[in-house]
Amino acid sequence: MPPAPEAPEAPEEAAEERSPTLLEQMGGVAGVITSAVPVVVFVLVQAVFKNLVASIVAAVASAVAVAIWRLVRGEKVQPALSGLFGVAVCAVIAWRTGEAKGFFLLGIWTSLVYGGVFLVSVLVRRPLVGVLWHLVNGDGQGWRRSPSLLRAYDLATLAWVVVFGARFAVQRWLYDSAYADTWLGWVRLAMGVPLALLAAAVTVWAIRRATEAAKAEAATQDAAPA
Repeated sequence: MPPAPEAPEAPEEAAEERSPTLLEQMGGVAGVITSAVPVVVFVLVQAVFKNLVASIVAAVASAVAVAIWRLVRGEKVQPALSGLFGVAVCAVIAWRTGEAKGFFLLGIWTSLVYGGVFLVSVLVRRPLVGVLWHLVNGDGQGWRRSPSLLRAYDLATLAWVVVFGARFAVQRWLYDSAYADTWLGWVRLAMGVPLALLAAAVTVWAIRRATEAAKAEAATQDAAPA
């Protein structure tokens, strides 16, 4: 008798084989880009109308619109809701300070915190990009025993340290300067998504390099005599 055909893979098993990547959990490239919409709206409205209340209302409304848009399209809403919460906090800070530049204060100090955390992770030999990547994909943390993997993830993590550090240094200086009202918002936009995509490109390259190095090491160990 011919062998019975293999049973099709259960949907649950297929789903377990591929965990969502970190970028997918953030809503993909579209999620990263739409997260900048409230900031763009705030900057534009403030530049045109010079009215703090109007700028805050427009930014919050745009964040709500993005969340609704993602919900209607059946996409992940969590990134949009997180963005809405962040915009609300920025709006409260701007309202309390009574200055448009206050809208960017949370992002400035958040960059310092993120940069510090990423840098410390490299110093303690647990580069955060590698930790997060293998945590999301359920691969464990055995990769830390491979020097080539460690170097690749160090490089990817340091790329984010540079991005966060540059954001904090430049925007913190602008915040206290006479150019804050004119340039801070535009600089925030220029150092937002473009720099994030650049660091993400370095991260993808490093992960691919790390994966290739891991395969080469495994092949060498398998070929070695017992």
